[in-house]
Amino acid sequence: MVADAATQSLESHSLEPRLNGSQSHETHSHELLRAAPAREPARVGAGKHVTINYTLRTNGAIRHIRSAVWGDEPLEYLHGSGRLLPALERALEGKAEGERFVVTLPPADAYGERDKALQQRVSAEEFGGVDQVEAGMCFLAQTEDGSRTEHVMITEVNEENGFVVVDTNHPLAGMTLEFDVTVAAVRDAPTTGGCGNGIGTKE
Repeated sequence: MVADAATQSLESHSLEPRLNGSQSHETHSHELLRAAPAREPARVGAGKHVTINYTLRTNGAIRHIRSAVWGDEPLEYLHGSGRLLPALERALEGKAEGERFVVTLPPADAYGERDKALQQRVSAEEFGGVDQVEAGMCFLAQTEDGSRTEHVMITEVNEENGFVVVDTNHPLAGMTLEFDVTVAAVRDAPTTGGCGNGIGTKE
């Protein structure tokens, strides 16, 4: 519409005499188009609904990918709501839509150091419904009072004495996390709706 209006304006002026020689309509049209201000990309800030894709690495190895290339749904969250790791959310602050960046989070800024107090022995009978219990297997288990669900990793299996050692530390505790993030979209937050979960969230 701007180009059409500019053309109509120039055509009306073409009926008037030119005092300084002739100039092409195309030149005027290009000048008007160049004068139009460029749209600033939306930026991440408090109260914005943000969509990101990311790759997570630990010790140089890929641990998780959330990418449209692989057909994954992007992670959506409300900036400032506390859904992401605080350090990751700080790194996203002010980033523009379409921007890509890498941020490295030491354990203190991620899921903390491993706490030996969160490791305990339990009877192997607790896993009676599992065909083969092996170290490295992960389960979801409720706390004793049933108030919340925890990630549980088996770190040792002692078949001779009939016990296993379980670890309720977060699976990524004690690790330095490297996030390669692309800001897919930034928009005003909707009035209703939830936020996506994924690695990088606090849970």
